[in-house]
Amino acid sequence: MPAPESLVFDTDLIARYDRPGPRYTSYPTAPHFSPQFGAADYIEQLERSNDHGRPLSLYLHIPFCEHLCFYCACTKVVTRHREWGEPYVQRLEAEMRLLRRHVDGERPVVQLHFGGGTPTFLRAADMDRLLDAIDRHFRLLPEDRGEYGVEVDPRALEPGMLARLRAFGCNRLSMGVQDLDPEVQRAVHREQSLDLVAAVLAEARALGYRSISLDLIYGLPRQNRSSFANTLDAIVALRPDRISLFNYAHLPERFAPQRRIAEAELPSPALKLDILSDSIARLQAAGYVYIGMDHFALPEDELTLAQRAGTLYRNFQGYSTHAEADLLALGMSAISATATAYSQNHKDLETWNAAIDAHKLPVERGWVLSPEDRLRRFVITRLICDFRLSRSAVEERFGVDFPRHFAAEWPQLMALADDGLLTWDGSTLTITARGRLLVRHVCMVFDAYLGQKSVRYSRVI
Repeated sequence: MPAPESLVFDTDLIARYDRPGPRYTSYPTAPHFSPQFGAADYIEQLERSNDHGRPLSLYLHIPFCEHLCFYCACTKVVTRHREWGEPYVQRLEAEMRLLRRHVDGERPVVQLHFGGGTPTFLRAADMDRLLDAIDRHFRLLPEDRGEYGVEVDPRALEPGMLARLRAFGCNRLSMGVQDLDPEVQRAVHREQSLDLVAAVLAEARALGYRSISLDLIYGLPRQNRSSFANTLDAIVALRPDRISLFNYAHLPERFAPQRRIAEAELPSPALKLDILSDSIARLQAAGYVYIGMDHFALPEDELTLAQRAGTLYRNFQGYSTHAEADLLALGMSAISATATAYSQNHKDLETWNAAIDAHKLPVERGWVLSPEDRLRRFVITRLICDFRLSRSAVEERFGVDFPRHFAAEWPQLMALADDGLLTWDGSTLTITARGRLLVRHVCMVFDAYLGQKSVRYSRVI
């Protein structure tokens, strides 16, 4: 697959198409999961996954945070009581035992991710117990061959924690920065210095972490073009392997912490687009490749190489180089994904605790994919990962005639083509350089569930 062309920022096109839409970390998306799907259904899907024998991806959700960031939309528990980590880890271990009754432990773990919340909230002894439990219950890859990552808040990092995780096998690190301007940091209650960020990054590099990603957010209160340009210049100077540039979605009616943000201090939609345009230009000038959906990576990074090879995948943790793996997610709110189903754990900590204590898998809702779901998931995933879709790949995999099967969607696709978002040459649907920021709109054409429920999505840009 050829190297991707540069992203083109078309202000007029973006302004016309900047509407709300799903992020497609799954298809169907999580709001459509059914509460009729329970633990027995999940067990059936887990046991079916053993027959496929695909490798495993593990996700462990650590919900605790010491500090409340006002912009945050994650499922979290804010507390300074580090001792709360001990019973949580004990229950994570119990959840592993419950899963292992139905999952073949010889299936290799090719990917592992600690997310949250703040995974490094855990005390050293609790982290050691968690790492030991994972090692006992699952088959980890030797010699640093797995894609094992951890999210880090540099303000909540005990000395020696990065070394402990590296010795376990973690080789990827994601660190939240958001913005380095003191005024913006005060407005969102997330104060941390460039020196602290640089020190953690330097330590991770010295320990041999292979890929380091720094997360930024545009659209936060008190941001302007000059201040965010200064933040981006400082981050680019650190030369992280990956940079995530997220759009702040202000939805205070859904996320209570956002009610502490003064709406009058948010940048206008026009200013927000200017900040994004400036940022994309800076990142591309610095040599970063636009992977898609807010993610940029250096040309030699594994994400970039996977995209060029057509093997990039997208899941609940973002982009991944491991497409053919079943995701087992542990902890409150975590979402698992097999080839045929999704399953989400209880989002309330006490409810999750009660299910584990009753020796039950803590399933709140889920979804069994129909053949049509799997077809549309493939189409959406390839578009969002590759910016192109091969007609022959769809037809050989699913036994359908691509244009005929999507005849009802064709007028919408051709309208997007007329507006310059995509091209169709009879064999390949390709997202243009101008359409890449709006790829979610193309994916929405193939979403059979869109509009069936009243769901408030974030804006595309």
